[in-house]
Amino acid sequence: MSLQQRREVERLMREAPLDFGGDLEVQRGVLAAIMTSHPLPEDVTTRATTLGGVPVVEIAVEGIGADTVILYLHGGAYTMGSAAAAAGLASELGRRAHARVVSVEYRLAPEHPYPAALEDALAAFRGLLESGVAPEDIVVAGESAGGGLAVALVSTLFEHGLPQPSCTVVLSPWADLSLSGESVALNAAADPSVDAEGLRRRAADYVGPVDARDPRISPVFADLAGMAPLLIQVGGNEILLDDATRLATRAAHAGVEVTLEVTPDVPHVFQAFAEILEEGDRALGGAGRFITDHVRGGVAARVY
Repeated sequence: MSLQQRREVERLMREAPLDFGGDLEVQRGVLAAIMTSHPLPEDVTTRATTLGGVPVVEIAVEGIGADTVILYLHGGAYTMGSAAAAAGLASELGRRAHARVVSVEYRLAPEHPYPAALEDALAAFRGLLESGVAPEDIVVAGESAGGGLAVALVSTLFEHGLPQPSCTVVLSPWADLSLSGESVALNAAADPSVDAEGLRRRAADYVGPVDARDPRISPVFADLAGMAPLLIQVGGNEILLDDATRLATRAAHAGVEVTLEVTPDVPHVFQAFAEILEEGDRALGGAGRFITDHVRGGVAARVY
């Protein structure tokens, strides 16, 4: 670990102009500018299309034409962010998992509150199946709000008569929109990027009149029995740390194969800084290995 690297990442995040609780139209532009401030690597291409009637962005890394498909759900507190803006992080996960990525342009609140995002994620998953992709070749993944949405999606597939994917990978998941975890207060000073007041405002935009503890909104309260193997990665400095640890506990009690990785002294979605942060690069590498261990063929599918 590099203390200097972690301090630089924290400085960048504290100086970033993003304010989750600020004027939404302004903050949407701010987040888009931050997410696209660095060009994609030259070997990464994107293509806008639709899947199951939902807009998506196909993300490909040159030389990777594997059968494995990552259905990716972006972050942004359910109110901002986009499928295209997430291509940087999503493509790096795809690179390490030797997989192609489909990033979902799910509808955003408050224009489209719950259950719009979940409906779009479900339609895209069903669309992958209908396109001929086998469930054992599908990975559902996401970061932040997209991580919570990924678990909500996978935990509700049984209700719709749909099979489980090979596995689920979530990075710093926002899995409790009621913000009832102790780390919301305990890590308030340590988290440089996410604050409880801002998240409460955005949660209200998404939840509307529905109880935030509804398991389809906050999967820390869901019945996860029968869910595909789950990898959860989270930073020790996050106010959402308890979302991850309680989600892992819930999954373990339900008999789910779950792996929880807590990296100390790093912030929310630290994997996005893999280029300059050793811990981020290491976490993405671990996520890639988890995926190749669980898709069709298991360990034999690895390319390392």
